[in-house]
Amino acid sequence: MEKQSNLAVLFDFDGVIMDTEPQYTLFWDEKGKAHHPEIPNFGHHIKGQTLTQIYAHYFRTPAGLQDEITRELLDYETRMKFEYIAGAQEFMLELRKQGFKTAIVTSSNDAKMANAHRAHPELREMVDAIITADLVTHSKPNPECFLLGAETLGVPASRCVVFEDSFHGIEAGNRAGMKVVGLSTTNPEEKISDKCALTIPNFVHFSYKILFSLLQ
Repeated sequence: MEKQSNLAVLFDFDGVIMDTEPQYTLFWDEKGKAHHPEIPNFGHHIKGQTLTQIYAHYFRTPAGLQDEITRELLDYETRMKFEYIAGAQEFMLELRKQGFKTAIVTSSNDAKMANAHRAHPELREMVDAIITADLVTHSKPNPECFLLGAETLGVPASRCVVFEDSFHGIEAGNRAGMKVVGLSTTNPEEKISDKCALTIPNFVHFSYKILFSLLQ
């Protein structure tokens, strides 16, 4: 069995570590109803996109709308519940104990992650690095964020496993040349299984030993 330090595990945040996606869906569904009634299920439609992408694609006008939504979103995030996906915390702690290099690679910005850290200050100690949207130029599905995660951890992309739930995130992991484990927390298993090396509902019963088999 190869050394765990030669492998890296990169976690998306929302829908992978924290069960926050349903809350974001509610927020963006309301924005969709108000500004894009022609797009049903707007909250699901924009999954995996950064705030910058969402603004560029759907909220360019009228003037001041982006600032208004940003204020509302920041307020909303201060009141969000940050609860772990089942088994996520235990799995991440197991990886640390076994000597794996780990990072959170998220489309969330630093302001949002500050709220998460206030709710869970232990997060910073559970990984070696946290890559946010503020550190990259190109957002998912561009692989830049995952490639930066691998570079930061000093591990080749071919020796990285990505945990993702969104279509954009899964595509980014694949384009980075990494093995992708898809979580069916946001999209049903049948929609993502053909794009992933493995799909799981959560981290309950998931072992670090499975990671070795994915990289053989």
